[in-house]
Amino acid sequence: MSGGRYSPHHDDSKQGNSKSGLGLRVLDSWTGKYRETQTLSGGETFMASLALALGLADVISHHSGAVDMQTLFVDEGFGSLDAETLEEVMQALENLRAGGRTIGLVSHVAEMKQRITNRVSVFKTQHGSTIQRDSLLGTGQ
Repeated sequence: MSGGRYSPHHDDSKQGNSKSGLGLRVLDSWTGKYRETQTLSGGETFMASLALALGLADVISHHSGAVDMQTLFVDEGFGSLDAETLEEVMQALENLRAGGRTIGLVSHVAEMKQRITNRVSVFKTQHGSTIQRDSLLGTGQ
């Protein structure tokens, strides 16, 4: 997703007095240096998280033999992306969709309304929420 610029690497080094969860560092091929994940920008973090989720889904599918994870929901993070990164992410998600995966996006970013062709919008009222399904072919309730 990053055009080969970033690649995650497992890091088992101790944090303080003990190990803490799954340690990751990111190799930045432009600089040839490893970066701690907390130094990534919002857009870089979003892309790294999405790539990690996709990779884990593939590993689970490969190792389980029977579980095929064809649906992915991405909740927010789009607001942290600049225009170029948003384009890269949307193209990657479109490629996944074209490959047979169902991709659900949760976003409050106005530009996403123009980019997502089939939507379910949720409207809050004091009497409860309602949903509306929109698509390129028209609007349905």
